[in-house]
Amino acid sequence: MFEDFIDAIRNFSRSKTRTVLSLLGVIIGVASVIIITSMGSSSTKQIEDTFGSSGLDIVSVSSGYMRKKRDASTLVFDETFRQELFDNIRNVKKVWYKNTASFTVSYGDTSVTSNATAIEPGYLEMYGLSLDYGEFFTVTDEVIGSQKMIIGSEVAASLFPDGDAVGKTVLVVTSKVPFSFRIAGVLKEQTSGMESSTTGIYIPRGFYSKKVKPNPDASTIMVQATSTDACTQMVTDITEWTTEKAGSEGSVSVQSMQTMIDQMSSIMKTLSLMLSGIAAISLLVGGIGIMNIMIVTVTERKQEIGIRKALGASPMAI
Repeated sequence: MFEDFIDAIRNFSRSKTRTVLSLLGVIIGVASVIIITSMGSSSTKQIEDTFGSSGLDIVSVSSGYMRKKRDASTLVFDETFRQELFDNIRNVKKVWYKNTASFTVSYGDTSVTSNATAIEPGYLEMYGLSLDYGEFFTVTDEVIGSQKMIIGSEVAASLFPDGDAVGKTVLVVTSKVPFSFRIAGVLKEQTSGMESSTTGIYIPRGFYSKKVKPNPDASTIMVQATSTDACTQMVTDITEWTTEKAGSEGSVSVQSMQTMIDQMSSIMKTLSLMLSGIAAISLLVGGIGIMNIMIVTVTERKQEIGIRKALGASPMAI
């Protein structure tokens, strides 16, 4: 075996260019398969890390229709609907209502325009978001409609470069009239699913429903399940219940963060398999090239092999 190895090394040294090109083909093919497979796994992990572990037990329910006018098939997300949700859907732990609006927040000569979210107490904590400094909204803020605001880290950096934001009063311009808000807290920069801890602007929903848009209906409902495992069944239950209640399909859009993560992970795995297949084909082509070189090498040695056989050399020696 050692002699065979030495002989192979000698053959390699006689055809250095051919040897290097053959090795290069195999190395590139194998490396392609390994790199693409690793990229697929890391992409899936990155998706899971981006959404985080908080909020995986949350189901989002939003209207499936553009509610320019109401009809019999339009579901109204009011307090009656909230109670019916508890009564008809199993494994419901808590329900949050929220609304969104475009706000221009100004402090001095600096302005920031972003979508503001009117939320109920406990909403941000539910997503695992925490404050860099300040305080969250309380039940009292919701009931009386306090003019308080919690902002993301990027918004705070834009409006208050000195870093001292809490307690400052900002001017908010909506589509109707301006309002003044006191900054109650600044969110710590972190990853937490659907909610932004950097560009988010949050106000008490009690204020929104009283002053900004005097209408108790919510645009979106966030339903927290008793466990993450109950989310999949809850999506089905809410979809069936709202369809029956509205009398038509598509009355609401129901989705969970876990479902979104599973869908994106499935897409990434499919892409990874496709790319791995392409890399495997390139590896196969490289292998075929090496076999071709081996055949050419044997063909080139036909005369030498014939002479050795004529002289009585054994197959092992040849």
